[in-house]
Amino acid sequence: MKALIQRVSKAEVEVDGQITGAINQGLLVFIGIEKNDEQAHVNKMIKKILAYRVFYDADEKMNLSVKDVEGELLLVSQFTLAADTNSGTRPGFSTAKVPAEAKELYEYFLSSISQQYAQIQSGVFGADMQVSLTNDGPVTFLLSC
Repeated sequence: MKALIQRVSKAEVEVDGQITGAINQGLLVFIGIEKNDEQAHVNKMIKKILAYRVFYDADEKMNLSVKDVEGELLLVSQFTLAADTNSGTRPGFSTAKVPAEAKELYEYFLSSISQQYAQIQSGVFGADMQVSLTNDGPVTFLLSC
């Protein structure tokens, strides 16, 4: 499982002209679900995202998590994060979980994280989404479990 997290001052996702999720200060999280991912991977990733220290403290050090600053989360499924890019100039997707199973795991992710943190917004699994963001920093990290 991969999660590309970006510290943002604002972000939104739109599907078919409708905004499905929008946040102010917080994290935009793109989630890539790989072939061997299971619920244990999701649980580990949720714990990591909620605790990852990317916000500045009073001493200007990245010591605060999204929970510490009471920021928001915008979660977006991104199939292409699971791509195999190790050879050639075209990504391969044999490393990604099949869509039906990935959707089930993504929904488990949304349900589980919502039980641990209330300030959650999301995109729509499998949809053609338009994502807008203002990256704060820029600060971007690729997490994997």
